[in-house]
Amino acid sequence: MYYSHQTSLCVSSYRMKRVKGDEDACSSSSEGPTESCKKVRKLQPSKEKQQEEEEEETDVDLCEFGFDWALLPQEILLNIFQFLPLLDRAYASQVCRGWNQAFHMPELWRCFEFELNQPASSYLKATHPDLIKQIIKRHSNHLQYVSFKVDSSTESAEAACDILSQLVNCSLKTLGLISTARPSFMELPKSHFISALTVVFVNSKSLSSLKIDDTPVDDPSLKVLVANNSDTLRMLKMSSCPHVSPAGILCVADQCHGLRELALNYHLLSDELLLALSSEKHVHLEHLRIDVVSENPGQHFHTIRKSSWDAMLRHSPKFNLVMYFFLYEDEFGPFFREEVPITHLYFGRSVSKDVLGRVGLHCPRLVELVVCANGLRPLDEELIRIAKRCTQLSAIGLGECEVSCSAFVEFVKMCGRRLSQLSIMEEVLIPDHKYNLDEIHWEVSKHLGRVWFPDMMPTW
Repeated sequence: MYYSHQTSLCVSSYRMKRVKGDEDACSSSSEGPTESCKKVRKLQPSKEKQQEEEEEETDVDLCEFGFDWALLPQEILLNIFQFLPLLDRAYASQVCRGWNQAFHMPELWRCFEFELNQPASSYLKATHPDLIKQIIKRHSNHLQYVSFKVDSSTESAEAACDILSQLVNCSLKTLGLISTARPSFMELPKSHFISALTVVFVNSKSLSSLKIDDTPVDDPSLKVLVANNSDTLRMLKMSSCPHVSPAGILCVADQCHGLRELALNYHLLSDELLLALSSEKHVHLEHLRIDVVSENPGQHFHTIRKSSWDAMLRHSPKFNLVMYFFLYEDEFGPFFREEVPITHLYFGRSVSKDVLGRVGLHCPRLVELVVCANGLRPLDEELIRIAKRCTQLSAIGLGECEVSCSAFVEFVKMCGRRLSQLSIMEEVLIPDHKYNLDEIHWEVSKHLGRVWFPDMMPTW
């Protein structure tokens, strides 16, 4: 990246001159961008001399940079600017007229992330308010791929909604609302959030990707989304949206036949939804993520019929079903009683031996398994069963569990080199009469075909 390197030199040189105050670039000169980039005004050190003498102009030989930077073709300058951080790009725009024009090229503003943070609650840098005003004024119609990253403060979430409500002249293709800490959008008045989001839904017309996890979106707003973007919507992520009902998400599935990726909470999953996603009009689903979260101990969960999963699998035989479980041990009753086409399975809380045994029996498509905790009873039989029945398993992570070294070696031997990721805490492995901790890594490495050691800390 010769151009990128030279640009950094030029920008850095310019910024140093601005900070020192010794020289002032004459980018606003009436002589045009070429001459104005070649001349700088050398200020006298004393104010009295400045009043008595005329400013002396000194020619700067740009040959040290190899050529005249003001004459760079717009295509090359655009490519260079795309590699610069936003702040450096803004500084570079002050070098000369040509660079300022490049700074405002529509291609540079199609993808933008608004970072909205309060200094008292976040160490992250925020997008400068003046820059936000300039974007709204000059580039809102250029924005296509937009995300908002907000901290835990309500003020930042309100600022994001204020910006959304002004995007009346843009047609977004993707929109993401990301809370970096606790879900601050949930603290807003629901009507305020819905009003701002509806502006985007109505004006976009070609929205293809929408990420609105942890927000107060509701059924009526989803109907607005569908009415204006049903032909283009491809991805919808809306986990932890308590104001949406199963009927609301069913409306999306019924109308958005091009939907390929969907993420939602288990309480929105229904037999009707799976059948809608399996209809002949609907494209093949590629990715379905379900978060199974318990809000209160002893919470009841409904059961999805095996026939509904079978219909989904017939329609989209290659789709990934990702399920995250955050349940208490006595809440797993409805799950894994019949065959489920899960491919990626994560247990965020302690899970019993019985449940893991059912996983081995009823999850033949399993590709990845993560168990954060189990207890003090060894999982030898369960692991062997999973290795035997889950023939596509290629990644496994075990945290606060116990497995004998012999059973673990047997598990690895059965899975073989298809185990591309094997993340096992050292504390998980219990030495026995056959292997100790010093010997096991050699045996496991032999069956994997690569060097392997237990982890000192979780990597999933």
